[in-house]
Amino acid sequence: MIPKVELHLHIEGAAPPAFIRGLAQEKGVNLDGVFSEDGSYRFEGFTQFLRVYEAACTVLTGPEEFARLTTAVLERSMEQGVIYTEAFLSPDFCGGGDVGAWREYMHAMREAASRQPDIEMRGIVTCIRHFGPEQAKTAALCAAETAGDFITGFGMGGDETQGTQGDFAYSFDMAREAGLRLTTHAGEWGGAESVWQAVRDLGVERVGHGVQAIDDPALVDHLAERGIVLEVCPGSNVALGVYPDWRSHPIEKLRERGVKVTVSTDDPPFFHTTLGAEYDLLGHHFGWEDEIIREVNITAANAAFCDDATRETLLKKLEPAS
Repeated sequence: MIPKVELHLHIEGAAPPAFIRGLAQEKGVNLDGVFSEDGSYRFEGFTQFLRVYEAACTVLTGPEEFARLTTAVLERSMEQGVIYTEAFLSPDFCGGGDVGAWREYMHAMREAASRQPDIEMRGIVTCIRHFGPEQAKTAALCAAETAGDFITGFGMGGDETQGTQGDFAYSFDMAREAGLRLTTHAGEWGGAESVWQAVRDLGVERVGHGVQAIDDPALVDHLAERGIVLEVCPGSNVALGVYPDWRSHPIEKLRERGVKVTVSTDDPPFFHTTLGAEYDLLGHHFGWEDEIIREVNITAANAAFCDDATRETLLKKLEPAS
C-alpha cells in the first residue's frame, strides 16, 4: 500500500455515524432526521448536508468528546495507509470562539493525536463562512493565539455562496501575521471567480476543492504557474452534485494542465468513501497507477503545513521500495 497524505479533512465531518449515535445515546440527545434507516448520515444536497453536519455536532460538547473523536478519526485514516493528515478544526464548535475554551479543546485533540504513533496530525483552524466575517475574527484570534507546531494553518469552510472571499481578509491577515499558512474553500460552488478571489484577495497558497477553476483557462494557467495547490475531494464533489459522475470530474484535466492536485475525502462517512476508495476510483476512471498516486502524495507532502523535519520524514516514506 502506498502511504498517503491527506490535506482536506473536517474533524467533525469525519466522525463515524456510530460514534455520533453513541454520544447521542449517552447524553439523551434526540438526533431524529440525522440518520438513515441503515445508520448512515441522511441528507440531500449541500444545504441539508450543512444542517445535518451541524446537528451531529451538537453532541460534541466538550474536550473529552473531541479527544475521543480524534482517536476514532485517526484510527480510520491509518486503516487507509494515511501517514499524515491535516484536520480542519473550528473554534465555533470547540468552545464557541472563546480562546480559553479553545485551548482546552485543542490540547485534548493534540494529546489524542500524539498517542497514535503511526500517523502525524496537524490542525488548520477554520472559520465558518456562513457565520459571517465578524464571527470569523474570533476564529482567527483563536488560531493566532495557539499557532505553533500543532496548529499550523488557517482556513475557511461553510457555505461558499455567502459573501465573498475578500469579506474575510481581516481574519486571514491576522492569521498570516501569526505565522499560519493559509487555505480556503473555493471553486466548489462559487465558480472560477471564487478561486480568483481566494488567491487575489486572501493570498492563500492552497485552495480547498478549487475544481471549478477548470472553467477558466486563464485561471488554470495562473494556478499552474504560481504552484497553488488544490485540495481535491472527488467523491465529495460527486456525492453533493458538483459534478454528475466521476467521469465528469476535472481532476485529471487539471493535473494534465500542470496544476498541483492532491486527493482528500472531505467528510468521508457522509459521502460513503475512504481515501483508498478515492484512489481506486481514480484508477478506474482515469487510469491512475502507482506512479501517479505516489506523485500526488509527494505533492501533498510538499504542500503540507508542517515543519521541514516532518516533511522530510514523509517524503522518505513515500520513496518507492528499492
